[in-house]
Amino acid sequence: MIDRLIAFLVLCIVLGAPFGLTLVLTSNMLLNFVFFYPLFMSGIWMAGGLYFWAHWERKWNWRPYRPPQFPGDPLISILIPCYNEAEHGEETILAALNQEYPNIEVIAINDGSSDGTAAMFDRLTAIHERLRVIHLAHNQGKAMALRMGAMAARSEYLVCIDGDALLAPDAVNYIAAPLVNNPRVGAVTGNPRIRTRSTLIGRIQVGEFSSIIGLIKRTQRVYGQLFTVSGVCTAFRRKALNEVGYWSLDMITEDIDITWKLQRAHWSVFYEPRALCWILMPETLRGLWKQRLRWAQGGAEVFLKNLISIWSWEHRRMWPLMVEFCLSTGWAFAFALSIVLWLLGHVVALPPNITVSMLMPPSFTGMVLAMVCLMQFLVSVLIDRRYEPNLARSLYWIIWYPFAYWIINLVTTLFSFPKVMLRIRRRRARWASPDRGIKELT
Repeated sequence: MIDRLIAFLVLCIVLGAPFGLTLVLTSNMLLNFVFFYPLFMSGIWMAGGLYFWAHWERKWNWRPYRPPQFPGDPLISILIPCYNEAEHGEETILAALNQEYPNIEVIAINDGSSDGTAAMFDRLTAIHERLRVIHLAHNQGKAMALRMGAMAARSEYLVCIDGDALLAPDAVNYIAAPLVNNPRVGAVTGNPRIRTRSTLIGRIQVGEFSSIIGLIKRTQRVYGQLFTVSGVCTAFRRKALNEVGYWSLDMITEDIDITWKLQRAHWSVFYEPRALCWILMPETLRGLWKQRLRWAQGGAEVFLKNLISIWSWEHRRMWPLMVEFCLSTGWAFAFALSIVLWLLGHVVALPPNITVSMLMPPSFTGMVLAMVCLMQFLVSVLIDRRYEPNLARSLYWIIWYPFAYWIINLVTTLFSFPKVMLRIRRRRARWASPDRGIKELT
């Protein structure tokens, strides 16, 4: 009951803060926040990405090519939780088995699939001796599937990927290196790359994972903490997982939750851009909406879970993540409020200090935003072109992305945040087959 009361108060603050700001400092301040917050965040992401590149990536020697080698070649377990992956699961398993690293085991977990996943797994098990399969009778959710895989694994190092992801041949070498070389690293997130590009939505996401998500992860790593690992490709230390109780069963995005649990327990989480993983993403508006709504809801759940206890001094390194989430959520509600005031202004006479006369930014402000956006794309291409040589071709498509990114962020926040704040989830989170795209990159 206390948690519900606190959640309601937080919701009131988030909803009321932009309105109160408007009353005190006029609608101009509201619009300035709406227009310039994305500009400010773009600057932060570019600065952090460039620092990460200059401090680490620029020094990595790719010629002659030789991925990290480990003394004694310790065993590394690759966990692949699957639900209805009969169409894509086989190539995922084969890519995992064909890693350059010599000492691996692959554990595929069939989480109560209703298609031909079980038969496909059994067929591959008879062929590949390094492959083991776990069949769960009913759909228990990805978190439970990962737990079952971790219990069956024989290694201290667990590489977890989705059932439709293709690991690059050297991905295990790169993603496991920080775990092997640094005993305080609890998790390492890889570098997902998009392989579904047959529609505008698919092509836009190619730019997103470079110009937005890649820069965000680099920036967050610079100041020490990541908001989330990429659930599609992450390596974990078993000791760290055991200490924090493994993945939570009632969180809709287990990857965000486990990231916060590890970092609150003072385990480091690294980002390794050389650990490439080719993934399928939604290519329809319906599929994209369901995915981003789930991401937004997962972020709000983790925010609520950590809201009370995160403010002790020992967790001070997590404060920037909490502040960033609050600002991002506040921006969404501020934008929504500005739209409401603009519409009301066409119906009734509002006081001058809260009248919103226009929603589009002035020409100069719009030009500045466009230039910063272009700079962000160029920075991302400069950094990421070594991982995807033809990335510059996506510039034509990602000029559409800033509008799409912020609008999607706005709408999903407005839908998910009140839902999570006012009703705490206690049910086990289960998954359904997502939109896998229409046509893969060939």
